[in-house]
Amino acid sequence: MKIKLLVIGKTDDKDLGQLIEKYQQRLNHYINFEIEIIPDIKNVKNLSQLQQKEKEGELILSKLKNTDQLVLLDEKGKEYRSLDFANFLQKKMNSGIKQLVLVIGGPYGFSESVYKKTMGKVSLSKMTFSHQMIRLFIVEQLYRGFTILKNEPYHHE
Repeated sequence: MKIKLLVIGKTDDKDLGQLIEKYQQRLNHYINFEIEIIPDIKNVKNLSQLQQKEKEGELILSKLKNTDQLVLLDEKGKEYRSLDFANFLQKKMNSGIKQLVLVIGGPYGFSESVYKKTMGKVSLSKMTFSHQMIRLFIVEQLYRGFTILKNEPYHHE
């Protein structure tokens, strides 16, 4: 299985970008992982929130293959403890899917068309974080999940 993280817009903070890259490199020891950046939509001042979600949704859906399994990082998604998230990853790998695509949407969430295509939603917290921070959190949690599955000493419980 391969894991792709789709994100809207680039990471502006260099320090945060370096941390994301650090965990991305660690994660690639366990699984084929990539981050794909969808460029920010231009002229958002002229768009309503709904129009912006629709445009972002079209871009997200254009990046998917028919065989991809889409999971949204969404505040209304299921919350996992790290051990349970590791089991979630194991189940996905056991299911035989080719690519798991995790998506961090734009500032207003996802369009209805993206929600209709998803196989699930995951929430990292009930708190609100910047989209750039969520990138670091999910890459670290993916790394943590794989170290749990390999019984390596990164995670303590």
